Amino acid sequence: MARSPLTLAAAVTAAVPDVEVVGVRRLTAGGGGRFDAAVARLADGRELVARVASEESVDQEIAAEVVALRALTPGVRGMLPFLAPEYVGATALPGGRAIVTTFVPGYLIDADEIPPGEGAATSVGRALAALHALPPSVVRSAGLRERTAEQSRAEVRRLIDAAGASGRLPVRLTVRWRDAVDDDRLWAFEPAVVLGGTQATSFLYTDDERGAPAVSGVLDWHGLSIDDPAVDLRWIASAPDAARDIFRAYGEAAHRAPDAGARVRARLHAELEFARWLVHGLEAHRADVVADAARLLESLTEGVRDDVLLAEIDDDGRTDIDDALTVLANVPATPAAPAVDTSMQTDAFDPDELSLAADGSWSDDMRARAASAANETQPLDPSEFVGVTTPEGERPAEADPVSPDEDQRDAEEARRSARAAFQRWTSSSSE
Repeated sequence: MARSPLTLAAAVTAAVPDVEVVGVRRLTAGGGGRFDAAVARLADGRELVARVASEESVDQEIAAEVVALRALTPGVRGMLPFLAPEYVGATALPGGRAIVTTFVPGYLIDADEIPPGEGAATSVGRALAALHALPPSVVRSAGLRERTAEQSRAEVRRLIDAAGASGRLPVRLTVRWRDAVDDDRLWAFEPAVVLGGTQATSFLYTDDERGAPAVSGVLDWHGLSIDDPAVDLRWIASAPDAARDIFRAYGEAAHRAPDAGARVRARLHAELEFARWLVHGLEAHRADVVADAARLLESLTEGVRDDVLLAEIDDDGRTDIDDALTVLANVPATPAAPAVDTSMQTDAFDPDELSLAADGSWSDDMRARAASAANETQPLDPSEFVGVTTPEGERPAEADPVSPDEDQRDAEEARRSARAAFQRWTSSSSE
């Protein structure tokens, strides 16, 4: 049952001593999110986010994020050119636990809408380079996962074997991926501090002094670990227009030896999300997910028919920066079966509230809308709630109605939903 913003505001008062909540607004996507979440505005002007998981596996993800955020000491945060949420407190709720963090303002941009050139693309590349430059002690001191290059390679091999054993993995993809795993040129990399698989919705933007979008915050810290840096680059396959500039800015800002195989491994990791979705369906005994994954794998096979993955890296280990990372972006849209649950695509942060419209620009209107959203809290009377118990008779928030006109966009939404689901499942399964 969805928890109302009022209940979550009450959770803030229970988790954080001596605060006065004067307003609240919903932050969870319309009823289908993996979290119930709200932003509480305090009397001193601060804003805090309260989140409660909608299922046990997501609660484990939130717990992992708490560990990661507490590992980001003030000194570590000072090394990052962007904000990350700060853990503030937690409290028990009936059927779950509420986690309270600071609110990171900003808006989202869909991957396929990130423009090329200076601006969002280069800012993302620099942000990832700064993240990957963090000292390994950040992860080790918190007791978080660490993998060597060979261990990362072995994990990829196990995934391919598991997908292949199902009999649903096309032979062409099996050969393509095994050739990549067997190529030593791809796996001679230096592990780095990673988020375990960022995605486009991990980055929040604000306008810089030129009016261009710049990364102002990064979300999704639950997968913080030491691993292959390419796992944080795989989503760039869904941003074909900006991919070249993201990789260029990342390489220029990196504080480590050049990683010749990073782009190829990023592309490999992106393709393997389809295999991971298949394995997830098999392990969960979800025939609908297995069937959906099989269709997507067939579409991917057609998309890479004339493409050689290892052609992007020569015998000396160098890649051509002009090679666009577009194969996944061009996979034919495959409508998902009606029974397939794609609810894993949503997060605590509602893309509809934060994203830039397809025809938007970095204008005064954009800034005005962002400023307005920050103030759209509803005034609260402190006498309306005590502690964290939901008032008797309170009705759960209802999902926003969907317009019939949206049926015209079913094919595109199916593709986006599936990809988002694969990315979200990878993040949560990496714990």
